[in-house]
Amino acid sequence: MIPVTPRVWLDEDEIEETFIRASGPGGQNVNKVSSAVQLRFDVRGSKTLADHVKERLARLAGRRLTKEGVLVLIAQRYRTQEQNRADALARLVELVREAAIVPITRRPTRPTLGSKIRRLEGKAKRAGVKSLRRDRPGGPDE
Repeated sequence: MIPVTPRVWLDEDEIEETFIRASGPGGQNVNKVSSAVQLRFDVRGSKTLADHVKERLARLAGRRLTKEGVLVLIAQRYRTQEQNRADALARLVELVREAAIVPITRRPTRPTLGSKIRRLEGKAKRAGVKSLRRDRPGGPDE
């Protein structure tokens, strides 16, 4: 079991890793060694995650989530397979940790009396400026 938060854990059996060839730096080694990691985690089929966490995780995953509900992360930042494995797992844990946070629902508030008065005073002041421009005798129209 992989701890995400004190209440949320990931089962290691639900995570599937495959190794592919990475692009980028590595010299001749990049053509011979499969150092990149493709981590697959079945969000819909996970037995360890609660339903509300699964929904938020699916929303956060975006294009990284397949139609079948599998989250695919590709880690190829480092030159070694072990570092890329750790990077992919850390990114998965961070994504699940973010999904586990219950968002605070916004309660609509009413404007204060002071803000209403300031708004109306500003409108009256602006209207006065405009009326002075309009009622000027001997302006360009005459």
